[in-house]
Amino acid sequence: MEYLHTMVRVSDLDASLDFYCNKLGLVETNRKDSERGRFTLVFLAAPTQAQVATTTQSPLLELTYNWDTETYTGGRNFGHLAFRVDDIYQLCQHLQDSGVTINRPPRDGHMAFVRSPDGISIELLQKGEPLSPAEPWISQANIGEW
Repeated sequence: MEYLHTMVRVSDLDASLDFYCNKLGLVETNRKDSERGRFTLVFLAAPTQAQVATTTQSPLLELTYNWDTETYTGGRNFGHLAFRVDDIYQLCQHLQDSGVTINRPPRDGHMAFVRSPDGISIELLQKGEPLSPAEPWISQANIGEW
């Protein structure tokens, strides 16, 4: 398993970049705008880790700016922790067998979400190419929020 990033939703991207970059000293390593999804992702790293973060995509802080206005309540501005895993199906099966609810099953062989006992959302991402879609995951519905 490899720690990837922590995602935080921001309501004012410019003010957030000013804080995280100009004041805190992080550096922008990557940015993605999604017209279809109506959001911008900005990835930040500590200056001494920027080169490694650019190459490995970790460890990063992901700022998510949703273009449509939303008031974040109940901790919704803190998004999730993300981990790259060797075998998403094997890990999800282990978690499920251990009593963990798979909130967003890995139907696509690439991504799943679970929650910690404290309700922290955890994103699991398949290392490399997605695995071929397989049961029982294809048929499982989303449960709750992630």
